[in-house]
Amino acid sequence: MKFLPLVWANLFHKKTRLILTLLSLIAAFMLFGLLQAVSVLFSSGADFVGANRLITQAKVSFTQPLPLSLLTRIESVPGVARVAWSQFFGGIYIDERNFFAQFAVDPERLLDAYPEWILPAEQREAFTRTRTGAIVGRKLADKYGFKIGDKVPLKSFIFTRKDGGSSWEWDVVGIFDGKDDDWAGRSNLMYLNFGQFDEARQFGQGSAGVYIVRVDNPDDSERIAKAIDTQFENSPDETKTQTEKDWNLSFVRQIGDIGLIVTGILGAVFFTILLVIGNTMSQAVRERIPEFAVLKTLGFSDGQVTGLVLAEALLLCFVGAAIGMVFAIGAAKGVSGALNGAPVAVQPIVWAQAFVTMLLLAFAVGIFPALRARRLQIVDALAGR
Repeated sequence: MKFLPLVWANLFHKKTRLILTLLSLIAAFMLFGLLQAVSVLFSSGADFVGANRLITQAKVSFTQPLPLSLLTRIESVPGVARVAWSQFFGGIYIDERNFFAQFAVDPERLLDAYPEWILPAEQREAFTRTRTGAIVGRKLADKYGFKIGDKVPLKSFIFTRKDGGSSWEWDVVGIFDGKDDDWAGRSNLMYLNFGQFDEARQFGQGSAGVYIVRVDNPDDSERIAKAIDTQFENSPDETKTQTEKDWNLSFVRQIGDIGLIVTGILGAVFFTILLVIGNTMSQAVRERIPEFAVLKTLGFSDGQVTGLVLAEALLLCFVGAAIGMVFAIGAAKGVSGALNGAPVAVQPIVWAQAFVTMLLLAFAVGIFPALRARRLQIVDALAGR
């Protein structure tokens, strides 16, 4: 620590160069924090779901509906505790920017399949008996100011009504919370009563997008999934059943391999930063060779001189990384708002990754200039050779 003032002073040897270098580091680590936060969101979204649920979809594609007549046969599989169904609605609230997920469901079956959602008994009853009823997640209700008794107009970009219109109106009869902070953070969606939806839609009556299968024992999931799919082999409605985690991952992969995309972008960014910062450190050491010769004349050992250069690289990278990660927190909040409250946040694991990346970057850009300073001869350095 006693050499910290000296290292700090060396950083300001060229103020303009320092500022430009720091700006590059700040931008790189802000991008690192934001992209890693998005990557963690996608991966944690898959890990987050219940281990005791399976998703059954059409074998060809999840966009192909399955008839509700499959329900009793799925329920008959040993080990199945409860079966619900769900249909993505695809509605826009007032403006296209106000998009949030809505699913048409059977009220009783949904809440049995997802006990993680907490809904008061009287609101659950109202959702069951109100054919135009809808329940709203607490996070979504807070964002748009929804309250019980409101009528919410939604314009579906998928389903039209029998009268040819695409505008639907739903009555808010309940607001549900999550059982804990994690589930509460994902309560940015709406559920619609399937009865009104199925009766009024122009096409697809008597079908749903997916079945949600709650099992008694998660260890039996593989057996149950195989038993469900076997029932419908060589039929017009062949199915594909997966754990909810695997289903979510396959859905994300429709977009692409998020981890690979993030790694590719960050690899290109940090390779460029490595060249920029490495050149900066090399130039800084080259300009101060006489200063290092004086330090050696005053009794500084080769190891101490090497340590000073490495400490300078570490301090430079640390300051840039710290400021960049702080900016990433603000950027993540902005992205979260743009994604309708999706929990995009710079988690502790992202901070840990940033810290390790910063250490590796500091070593990579500092080691060669430090070795050059270590090897210099006092006489040659003072003579300008």
